[in-house]
Amino acid sequence: MATVELRFSALPEHVRTARLVAAAVARRAGVDEAVLDEVRLAVGEACSRAVGLHESHDINSPVRVLLIEDEKKFSIEVGDGVNGDSGAHENGAAQGAAESDAEGEDEMGLAVISGLVDDVEVTAGKDGGMIRMTWPTATAAVLPQGG
Repeated sequence: MATVELRFSALPEHVRTARLVAAAVARRAGVDEAVLDEVRLAVGEACSRAVGLHESHDINSPVRVLLIEDEKKFSIEVGDGVNGDSGAHENGAAQGAAESDAEGEDEMGLAVISGLVDDVEVTAGKDGGMIRMTWPTATAAVLPQGG
């Protein structure tokens, strides 16, 4: 199992780099060429979502991206530093409205990712949230011949 780890400051201009790295590693892992655009788009959405969450929650830690090559699948984990156990904090109408807008964008991003990737897992905990996306590799598509 080979893993590439990418960490970047939560700035929108770094999302493109994450997309390019993810596509290159996916190609090397054996993900079908026809699916690489979906990989790029899904990673872009997940990274943009993480950047937005970091900005809206004033988190200075980097966005984490793990690119994991297994024998039959390729997975990408995009992690943010937002404590999922804390819940929403309502400190006035203005902040409540801003959080509502951020939640709407978050839900839209997750809907786009779910439309692009068949195998998606979204988790949230005290150490942050994570989106795990998985695609089959070419070795998974090849069935062994009996003989």
